[in-house]
Amino acid sequence: MYKVGIKDHIMIGHSLKGAVFGPAQNMHGATYNVTAIFCSSSVSEDNIVIDMGRAHEVIKEVLAPLNYQNLDELPIFKDCVTTTEFLAKHIHDTVKTKVAGEFNGTIEIILDESHVAWASYSGE
Repeated sequence: MYKVGIKDHIMIGHSLKGAVFGPAQNMHGATYNVTAIFCSSSVSEDNIVIDMGRAHEVIKEVLAPLNYQNLDELPIFKDCVTTTEFLAKHIHDTVKTKVAGEFNGTIEIILDESHVAWASYSGE
């Protein structure tokens, strides 16, 4: 399996409604270290999984509307509980759409919320 990884980060604010979230029900901030991993069982005729520069452009483009935002106020997340897992899938699905014509494989998005906690989502 070939893998190409790209890293970036975002800073967000949000609250997580529901007793299960304890104090995180209150407005709080998070800085996520974001890793996008593009996996493929083969490389292109150019011997790449995906152009690293293009992958970095896509990640920056996908993260830009989230960075420095209160996710509770974004219409796209109306009535959503924006957990780390939820955000990983949202980022994955958006990246997948943007690279649809140029990448065929599995994408994994990992969000490191701290040095001890992370969540990820992967899929075709």
